[in-house]
Amino acid sequence: MTEREKLERGFWYDANNDKELLEQRAQAEALCFSLNQTNPRETEKRDAIMQMLLPHRQADTTILSPFCTDYGYNCFIGAKTFINHNAYLMDGAPIQIGSHCFIGPNCGMYTAIHPLLAGERNKGLEKAMPITIGDNVWIGADVTILPGVTIGANSVIGAKSVVTKDIPENVVALGNPCRVLREITMQDSILAEMEAEKACIE
Repeated sequence: MTEREKLERGFWYDANNDKELLEQRAQAEALCFSLNQTNPRETEKRDAIMQMLLPHRQADTTILSPFCTDYGYNCFIGAKTFINHNAYLMDGAPIQIGSHCFIGPNCGMYTAIHPLLAGERNKGLEKAMPITIGDNVWIGADVTILPGVTIGANSVIGAKSVVTKDIPENVVALGNPCRVLREITMQDSILAEMEAEKACIE
């Protein structure tokens, strides 16, 4: 079994000495560098780079530079999702991001787990656990999402949270570690406020 096959099966694998994985990460790093050095107005060039780097990115996504990922092919990004500046998707295992998600600046999603014993860690061993983010999720600035976490659809994660465990659908959650604060309800609608603002403008 190759190291990549071990990785894909969720086993401990050699992340730091395997030639295949090293080459794949080097290729992704080069593409990230090219993307981040490209003028934002050169949209066709950026799209071409992102197609090579992120082949599973769906239509009408927006990804602002700088952006970084380890492999790229393990990132699955839904339609009309927005990823703000300085995101890092450590995609040893798949990172699934739904449609219509808002990802704030400086967001990190980390799938890698290392051994606690230093001698084992120094051998380059690690394993990776997937991250899943449902549709319509809003993740605030400076949020850290740890291996194996699922965030349910329509939920909101407060800025600077560290998400260590699954978060259900339709809730506001925040903190370190991130915990559910409350459910999102129709009481959170901004329509009445917008009507009041409209009256002031008129």
